[in-house]
Amino acid sequence: MTQTRAARRLTVLATLLVALLSLVQPGRAHAAASLEEVTGFGSDPGALRMFRYVPAGLPAGRPVVVALHGCTQDAAGYGTGSGWLQLADRWGFSVLLPQQRSTNNASNCFDWFQSGDIARGQGEAASIAQMVDRQLADVSGDAGRVYVTGLSAGGAMTAVMMAAYPEKFAAGGIAAGLPYGCAQAAGSPYVCMYVGATQTPQQWGDRVRAARPGYGGPWPTLTVFQGTADYTVKPVNMTDLMRQWTNVHGADQTADAGDTVAGYPHQVFRDPAGAVAVETYSITGMGHGQPVDPGSGGEQCGTAGAYLLDVNLCAAYRLGLAWGLG
Repeated sequence: MTQTRAARRLTVLATLLVALLSLVQPGRAHAAASLEEVTGFGSDPGALRMFRYVPAGLPAGRPVVVALHGCTQDAAGYGTGSGWLQLADRWGFSVLLPQQRSTNNASNCFDWFQSGDIARGQGEAASIAQMVDRQLADVSGDAGRVYVTGLSAGGAMTAVMMAAYPEKFAAGGIAAGLPYGCAQAAGSPYVCMYVGATQTPQQWGDRVRAARPGYGGPWPTLTVFQGTADYTVKPVNMTDLMRQWTNVHGADQTADAGDTVAGYPHQVFRDPAGAVAVETYSITGMGHGQPVDPGSGGEQCGTAGAYLLDVNLCAAYRLGLAWGLG
């Protein structure tokens, strides 16, 4: 009699466990998917390739993150290494990953310094804008929650997209990138990278406003990550990005708040209404690359590698928090 009761109890417990698991499974992080290439997304005047990552079972109305790789990188490597695909599974959003072709640029850099690729309706900028429209249509994404981010040349192209297509993006995040129109202001992309361009905040802001004539806002907000030991894109470029986008937002260039995150200086610049316009993270001792923090902790993401630098701070995670993705 005792064995029979014990057996029945085990059966009941097993049944309850199966039922509980069936309830718990849908609430877990979105299932991992795979990167897919999309063709026929538009006229593609910049001759780029389009890749995307959509977590399995992603519902309609979710945000879209556009992630732009750096020189010598590709969409898959940057998407994984930066941590964006990991966070897409964790938080539930899709990732659009444009990819450069070596026929456009031998080092696979986005052509942020070419006038024909940074103007609205032209070249690579227009190709990326077409990809955004295709992504939103295919995944029924939230057009009001599209974000753009990138590293180095991809960071510079992030500034291009924010300037040329501000109505498409709620915010941007730049790692080791450059302000919009920097190559033209400096007279050379290399002078821009290694020295910086001599422009006032007003002149920097005017370059953005000229990219989208007559646009009255709202403008995307900006977050910048920059290594203090970066000798490829000098830290002055973070200062110039701050000056450019605070001016666009009608803010001054004095930080309204400051603290440290993972031991690194973090500053916040607010617009006249008190909303955040620009944030900066100065990563002490970091060279040229994207900050990552590999691991399984709640604030960790990314994989260390070339230009993906383990500094105990994951830029993608910090951006995701600022953008409300989590």
